Amino acid sequence: MVDVFSGRFLVSKDGRSVDPEEALQNKVVGLYFSAGWCSPCRDFTPVLCDFYTELLEETQPPAPFEVVFISSDHSAEEMAGYMRAMHGNWLALPFHDPYKHDLKKKYNITAIPKLVIVKQTGEVITDKGRKQIRDKGLSCFRNWLEGADIFQNFSV
Repeated sequence: MVDVFSGRFLVSKDGRSVDPEEALQNKVVGLYFSAGWCSPCRDFTPVLCDFYTELLEETQPPAPFEVVFISSDHSAEEMAGYMRAMHGNWLALPFHDPYKHDLKKKYNITAIPKLVIVKQTGEVITDKGRKQIRDKGLSCFRNWLEGADIFQNFSV
């Protein structure tokens, strides 16, 4: 993920700056393109929250998984409200970072919500994360982990 977020910082749900190199190292990363005004996003976000919580808080050791929210909200205030109201304890690209446009282009985002699961290199494991979570639940994480080339003795 160093390649993807090099020279940038992410923010946590409570507004702290986070070094992406540290936070995303050796993890499968879900890039979550979403917005609070989008009803399919508001429909899927709680599902993603449950998935995230089960993987990180209800398994030992916690799963090597992190979500990075890339906002399509209309303002920083809208983004912050959406994160506070609905999001899990995951990270986000700051609202005013123009890099979100590059990420949308790079990962061919034409509609939201979109959950793109990527390796440490930024290479796509699947761009159908949302559908896979809905269809398979936690079991899809094992496939992502295998595709991520991360050594981990993790079991779901």
